[in-house]
Amino acid sequence: MKIYDYICKIEVFLARISLLSMVVLIFAAGVARVLRHPINWAMDISTFLFAWSCFLSADIAWRENKLMSVDIFINKLPEKARKIIRLINYIILIGFLIYIIIFGFWLSYTTRDRAFQGIPGFSYTWPTLSLPVASVLILITTILKIKKEFKKEKSS
Repeated sequence: MKIYDYICKIEVFLARISLLSMVVLIFAAGVARVLRHPINWAMDISTFLFAWSCFLSADIAWRENKLMSVDIFINKLPEKARKIIRLINYIILIGFLIYIIIFGFWLSYTTRDRAFQGIPGFSYTWPTLSLPVASVLILITTILKIKKEFKKEKSS
């Protein structure tokens, strides 16, 4: 678990740095444009940072149970039914994540020779990797949530 905790801390750090860098870069690009010295690549790099920030933040929110959910009907059910529905949702999510991981890495591999937004030496693979990498992290989080569900059952 210590490795996972360390990975989680790195993930939070990278998500924060990506978001902060994106905001600073967009602000600097706006100021530079007013001063008639635009930073042409700023929006392209911001797009790259946005992708990483969004997908990493999705796992952080999922891990901390801070994703939006509509559970008005589910909350009216008995605990056992809610648990079954949660497990079904987790299994559906795992299937979807495995699909995204497989095809996300495949897409990342196939875009390795393509330049991102025409920036020489910056492969399209780097922003494309944000989805499958984050999906692996979300998959780990989901598996841990399932494990936690069964631990709750044993302790009850």
